[in-house]
Amino acid sequence: MDKIKLGRTNLMVSRSGFGALPIQRVSFEESKKILLKAYENGINFFDTARMYTDSEEKIGYALSEVRKDIIIATKSHAKDKKSLLDSLQTSLKNLKTDYIDIFQLHNPDELPNSKDPESIYSGLLEAKKKGLIRFIGITNHKISNALNAADSGLYDTIQFPLSSLSADTDLKLIKECKKRDIGVIAMKALSGGLITNVASTFTFLRQFDNVVPIWGIQRESELDEFLSLEKNPPLLDEAMWDIINKDRTELAGDFCRGCGYCMPCPAGIEIPTSARITLLLGRSPFKPFLSDEFKEKMNLINDCMECGQCKSHCPYKLDTPNLLKKELKNYEEFYAKHK
Repeated sequence: MDKIKLGRTNLMVSRSGFGALPIQRVSFEESKKILLKAYENGINFFDTARMYTDSEEKIGYALSEVRKDIIIATKSHAKDKKSLLDSLQTSLKNLKTDYIDIFQLHNPDELPNSKDPESIYSGLLEAKKKGLIRFIGITNHKISNALNAADSGLYDTIQFPLSSLSADTDLKLIKECKKRDIGVIAMKALSGGLITNVASTFTFLRQFDNVVPIWGIQRESELDEFLSLEKNPPLLDEAMWDIINKDRTELAGDFCRGCGYCMPCPAGIEIPTSARITLLLGRSPFKPFLSDEFKEKMNLINDCMECGQCKSHCPYKLDTPNLLKKELKNYEEFYAKHK
């Protein structure tokens, strides 16, 4: 598998990275099978987070014996120096390693004060000095924060949602990072599953030689698709642009990306699915969404307590409660027509 240099880290990473958020949903044995297959087929870059329940543990369980041959990035959502260092120790234990290649701040609302000796950035510097981490990264969903992080010169890598749907303002980050030799890690490259033609976003991102997408993989079949694309990368030709432009037209405007920062919901609503059901019904096989079980899940929207938790946590500033009500109405109309 082709590899590229991840900015000034000089780490040579596979051009397709493994996004380990989805392996939370499968067993340890199933995740081990998938992770080992990825490694055996040339993927050497694995991205996870403390926030992803047992994802770190599953990587440690599957890949500890080949630790020297892989590059691990994880994240901490800590708010202060002590919590960050505690979080790091937990990550080291879970991953069965004595160092993290790239330790990232996990989507902070604002950039930390690098001059404050008690800030989370100070904690990163201390961890690096002790050899517990090799490089410092940050993830974010706000383009202003991401661009400011690039401009600061304090981060070796920046992780940001990038896909064939990305606006020019978001793509500017790639250019700014290239100027400063900062590695770019692309998350949400399938826009939470709304991009159904994987080849289109795969080849769109492949045009940038400083971007490494981390594909969220839960099933062996998903891994096989990315491995196949790596063996025969598609061309970004006129036909592919037609697909991309069609997606951009259909998915224009504000919509739920399915990032999950709104969860858990006190009312039990599965927000990342329910808040974009209209799009899913139009872009995926819809029969599974017409089951009695799924209908009950959608009806939980009626139990919304208007607590505002989802709205306040949404990195895209969506009015989630009102969006859910709208999606329920659309779903009920679709259900009545197709059931």
